[in-house]
Amino acid sequence: MKLQFQIVMNEALYLRNPEASALGKNIVQYSIEMIHKSGFEAFTFKKLAEKIGTTEAGVYRYFENKHKLLVYLTAWYWGWLEFQISFNTKNIDNPTIKLKKIIQLLASTVEDDERTSHVNEGLLHKIIIAEGSKAYLTKQVGEDNKQQFFKPYKDLCAVIGQIISECNPKYKFPRSLASTIIEMAHLQNFFMHNLPSLTDFGKTKEETEIIEFLNDLVFRSIKKS
Repeated sequence: MKLQFQIVMNEALYLRNPEASALGKNIVQYSIEMIHKSGFEAFTFKKLAEKIGTTEAGVYRYFENKHKLLVYLTAWYWGWLEFQISFNTKNIDNPTIKLKKIIQLLASTVEDDERTSHVNEGLLHKIIIAEGSKAYLTKQVGEDNKQQFFKPYKDLCAVIGQIISECNPKYKFPRSLASTIIEMAHLQNFFMHNLPSLTDFGKTKEETEIIEFLNDLVFRSIKKS
């Protein structure tokens, strides 16, 4: 029997809760698969509707546009990741060990979580790496922020920032470093596989080296203050 858990989503992201119906879950499941395969630019609701055997209007009953769907998927991922961090560090008291565990989680390959049958977290993680910044690098980011679309990401950074502060209460930039860790883990992974000359990991393509790099970067920064 699978252990069930639920991530609470911002209701302003959708017109109808996709978690509440089979069609809604299909929209989430197959949008992840299609965006991963073809990219966000090539993805359309028309193609999605054809894939899952519904009408384009049926998809629009759940999401206003594909940007809202992308923000929904990224927000879902950040909420899931925060849960993973909480679960994997709950029995760790030492903040340094806890932060190293978080860095490992951020930089490692994500396996599909069997507790969520309609979300392939492994594919979603790859979407976050390649497409996630498109959720907020937009002209409407200010309005989206007012509606708290990015709250899960902010909450995740706050959690990591708090642990950084526990490692060194005098360190002045805990949230900045927290968001840097997350973005750096994703960028270095992307560069490693696509633009290897921008990294030192292009030949080996080893995630363990990214983890080593992030640990060096983070703990040197914390120690200096």
